[in-house]
Amino acid sequence: MPLTDTAIKNTKPKEKDFKLSDEKGMFLLVTRAGGKLWRLKYRFGSQEKLLA
Repeated sequence: MPLTDTAIKNTKPKEKDFKLSDEKGMFLLVTRAGGKLWRLKYRFGSQEKLLA
C-alpha cells in the first residue's frame, strides 16, 4: 500500500502492529491500539539506525 494521505487516514488497527512504507526508508508504524507513529530508517557507516 503506498504512503498517501488518504491511505494513512483510512488505515485501521489490526491484531498486530504493521508498517506503511515508502521506498526511501520512511514508514508509518500503526499499533494495535490505533496509534500512528512516524519512523525513518537509515544507515550511518555500516550501522542501521532508526529515527522516531
